[in-house]
Amino acid sequence: MSKGLAAGAIIVVAGLLGGLTYATYFNKPVDKFAACRTSKIAGGAGAIGGPFTLVDENGKTVTDKDVITGPTLIYFGYTFCPDVCPLDNARNAEAVTLLEDRGIMVKPVFISIDPARDTPEALRDFTDILHPRMLGLTGTPEQVKAASKAYHTYYKKQEDGDPEYYLMDHSTYTYLMFPKDGFVEFYDRNVTPEQMADSVECFTKAAE
Repeated sequence: MSKGLAAGAIIVVAGLLGGLTYATYFNKPVDKFAACRTSKIAGGAGAIGGPFTLVDENGKTVTDKDVITGPTLIYFGYTFCPDVCPLDNARNAEAVTLLEDRGIMVKPVFISIDPARDTPEALRDFTDILHPRMLGLTGTPEQVKAASKAYHTYYKKQEDGDPEYYLMDHSTYTYLMFPKDGFVEFYDRNVTPEQMADSVECFTKAAE
């Protein structure tokens, strides 16, 4: 190969590599929520959430598509919980009220991990005390297990103690979901109502 052809080939290859590098860099997905995120999820945000079929507090069978119709805060717990669940969901309800005052409507959702005791009626009594728009969901043990698995939550019945007034061990995260974007953030028990409201507002505006 002559020096001229060799030089030309190098230029062509360099041009192709440069084009690939440019395309790779400028076509990579942009995280529109980057400025709002404070947590990292192993496996990425897509690892949390998924389809579920449950029964709402009015006895109606619903799916995730029926429930997550806008910004939604989802918490897994149970109505017989003596302290953690009422406190966490009261925090969520307060954050939702703060957001509503800012013109942002967010749906608070409480999914029971204790279907043996949490009937739709029990859930309705629980959620109505906390917030008028909070939605309670239950289902068969299999339906609840499937929803919990989709959100990677943990729960287990404590075998010791009174068989009727037993306690449940469970995770205590609240998940922020959007109908198009799915899971975007989670909040632990240390997050205040004001911090949650500010975070959800950021995500909601970024999703528009």
